[in-house]
Amino acid sequence: MSTILIRNVRFVSDAKPKPRTILIRNGQIESIYNDDVSFDIKTDSAIEGNGQLLIPGMIDVHIHGADGFDMMDGTIESVEAVSRACARTGCTSFLATSVSSSLQDLLKMIGNVKEAAGREPGAGLVGLHIEGPYLNVKRKGMQNEQYLRHPDLDEMKTILEASGSLLRMVTLAPELPGGLEMIRFLKEQGIIAAIAHSDSTYEEAKAAFQSGASHVTHCFNGMRPIHHRDPGVVIAAFEDSSVSVQAIVDDVHLHPAIVRLIYREKGPDHMVLITDALQAMGMGDGTYLFGGHEVRVSHGVATLSDGTLASSTVTMNQALGKAVRSGIPLKDAVTMATKTPADILGLPNKGRIEPGADADLVLMNDQFEVLWTIVNGKLVYRRD
Repeated sequence: MSTILIRNVRFVSDAKPKPRTILIRNGQIESIYNDDVSFDIKTDSAIEGNGQLLIPGMIDVHIHGADGFDMMDGTIESVEAVSRACARTGCTSFLATSVSSSLQDLLKMIGNVKEAAGREPGAGLVGLHIEGPYLNVKRKGMQNEQYLRHPDLDEMKTILEASGSLLRMVTLAPELPGGLEMIRFLKEQGIIAAIAHSDSTYEEAKAAFQSGASHVTHCFNGMRPIHHRDPGVVIAAFEDSSVSVQAIVDDVHLHPAIVRLIYREKGPDHMVLITDALQAMGMGDGTYLFGGHEVRVSHGVATLSDGTLASSTVTMNQALGKAVRSGIPLKDAVTMATKTPADILGLPNKGRIEPGADADLVLMNDQFEVLWTIVNGKLVYRRD
């Protein structure tokens, strides 16, 4: 049974900076002390926090790739590379996220994720997010049109059989034929049904939420825009207190005023920070292959040849910093990156710093740079 002592850290909940000490035993937080105290118990290791900010490990429910690797590449190495990249950027848990593809390619990706689960070198895999292929071509964004199709329950049952308990979220367009039936099926299976790449009207979105959809993927992006006579998905989501929404806070996908609007409407308990990152995250500008398309990244912005946004290169720690700079209080921004996604995914021991919680922890400086990351009580990243 391993024990780790973390000394001299501060929490976002502290009104005034004060030293905190945390005792970790066997991968879980055992005790939290308000002062830097002396211990008689023997510990295996001690980590000095130097008064820096300690937050729960962030959870990314929507990430496609990083460091030149795409989780649709068909290799376990790609999944492991994303795990390492997540840890480096303060993310300790993630949903491996697909793009629209053939069923064969999707099943291969699922198989690799299942094989990688349990032996991740960095952030932990907490499930699968299937984005597509049941999306509306009118709002396809970067999704490859040749793979888009109507919801197919038999196909989804095949996907579910291959995924098992790893399948946590499915993004679809509910207005497509069979969409509401698919949502009802997903809810019965305990899987989050999310809306995006959708041309749903306000009325169609309300029907989807009444049928069991409970989440909106990359809110405002890939969906019918708000019009004063045609409110669309976003307004329907804002009016439903049970619906949570994702936000890509990268200063590209959403204007800071829209970030503040989402925050005011949904609050920190129903707004989730995501990256929606492709393999260019951590790589810089260049040309990449993503979802069957050539994607050009210039000044950190990923687009198709026609200018369509093609995912993001933002990291979770950068998204946290940008959310704060947009005007969201630090405490709430941290909640949106940690506790809220944990609660949505049904992970009561993650996304919080309290006795009994998993020891998934991130130390950051005031510039939101990650200094070190602990996953399940193990130090998986330390900044040089």
